[in-house]
Amino acid sequence: MTRPESVELGLLGGFLTQVRDRPHATALVFNGEETTYRELYEQAGRERDRLARLRLAPGVPVGVLADKSPATVALVLGCLLAHRPLLLPSPALADTLLADLFAQAGCALVLAPGGAPARLAPNPATTAQPLPADEAADVALMLTTSGSTSLPKIVPLSLGAVDRFTRWAAAAFDIGPGRTVLNYAPLNFDLCLLDVWTTLARGGRVVLVDPALAAHGRHLRDLVLRHRVHIVQAVPMAFGLLQDAAAKTGDTFPGVDHVMFTGDAIPDRTLAALPALFPRARIHNIYGCTETNDSFVHELDTTATTFPPVPIGRPLPGVRALILDPDTHTPVEGPGSGELFVSTPFQARGYLDRTRHADKFTAHPLGLDDHRWFRTGDLVRRDATGTLHLTGRTDFQVKVRGVAVNTAEIERVLQEHPDVLEAGVAALPDALAGKRLVAAVQRAPGSTLTGLQLRTHCARHLPRAAIPHQLTLTDEPLPKTATGKVDRRQLDQLDRIDQLSPTTPVATPIAEGIPS
Repeated sequence: MTRPESVELGLLGGFLTQVRDRPHATALVFNGEETTYRELYEQAGRERDRLARLRLAPGVPVGVLADKSPATVALVLGCLLAHRPLLLPSPALADTLLADLFAQAGCALVLAPGGAPARLAPNPATTAQPLPADEAADVALMLTTSGSTSLPKIVPLSLGAVDRFTRWAAAAFDIGPGRTVLNYAPLNFDLCLLDVWTTLARGGRVVLVDPALAAHGRHLRDLVLRHRVHIVQAVPMAFGLLQDAAAKTGDTFPGVDHVMFTGDAIPDRTLAALPALFPRARIHNIYGCTETNDSFVHELDTTATTFPPVPIGRPLPGVRALILDPDTHTPVEGPGSGELFVSTPFQARGYLDRTRHADKFTAHPLGLDDHRWFRTGDLVRRDATGTLHLTGRTDFQVKVRGVAVNTAEIERVLQEHPDVLEAGVAALPDALAGKRLVAAVQRAPGSTLTGLQLRTHCARHLPRAAIPHQLTLTDEPLPKTATGKVDRRQLDQLDRIDQLSPTTPVATPIAEGIPS
């Protein structure tokens, strides 16, 4: 066991305590290979020394692509040990977006593990957006929003916010020595604050799921069983894959005692299967966003015979919640519905580019306290017990495989192609991915535009999750509503001139952390 002081230590202090007290314990498992705490610390130390030789000015960030591997985990730890802020975006973003992001964050350079050549460099033509001096000294890790817009927003997190989160997560889910946690999410996801960084701070063992195998249910089943995983946090898609794989072999996972699904609505068939699939587990729905981290949690009653739509639950310790009536702009007291505002101990103070707040980070909407609040854009209902239920969004944002995408932005990208006259995108329910994107475009007269060409165009400007699953090309106008707008409800019923499945290869690589 770790010494008692490690319970109060944050990420770095907790990790160093594990290195000191349990150097030979396994920290990471990746594709069957184990990395001990001592080995991970030695790798991180070499990265820290490499950073020191660069002689960068204090506080100047560096960029790290979030390619999942023990070497990348060590590089992130090396940056944190060197007190060097880092931007950790998804490697699935288009190179042009990544170069702009690294430049906007003020990154001096982009690092690859072990001194290997970096895939790209910051764009010298993009202006840096430095943080205010009073905030810059506290920033440790910069994540990004999903990239559903042309340039994702950068979300700077202080080490203090990360430390407060690891303390909560470790206590809430009994993460510590002797415990094994499955990491399904890409390293750039805020989910990793729980299943990777909290686990390393508390002496557990992280089983990293290789992104190349993340869509293979049999592989996930084998990992959970072979490594005797105790804690599984993942987007609903992963549990659907586990469900289907286990159904073929009759397996269950009695060794798992905590299951957390997050990032999207869970399909009914998967939700109903969870109690039998994980017969000894406490099952939780966790709600949060990159800007605030986890905010609400709801534990399912696994003895129930039927499951209504799962609530997002109640606020975590220290989290403040406000529901504002969208019509009267007054707070909803007791049962009622409105837009959700939250303030958490784990949240960012704002986006790096303050011009992109768009009223997201605000003071209390009614001026009733001096806390920093975040306007989620989610519509919720509070029931008589005080439990919150998610009912919708205030915009066009939907979740696909746990990634927030904006259907209006996808339409804009499609319409930017010179051979496209108009475009429409709809998000339809999908048992596995949560939502399935259906798109249709009207080609310009005489155009020979193909689905492959249009997918390649999308791949250059959108993350993988935002590329439509079904793409229909037509020479006729798209169906319209009575008001003359594209009728998105009819897009999947059009006759297909040229349609590709989501697995059709395109000329531009569009690998995503969580494959379709």
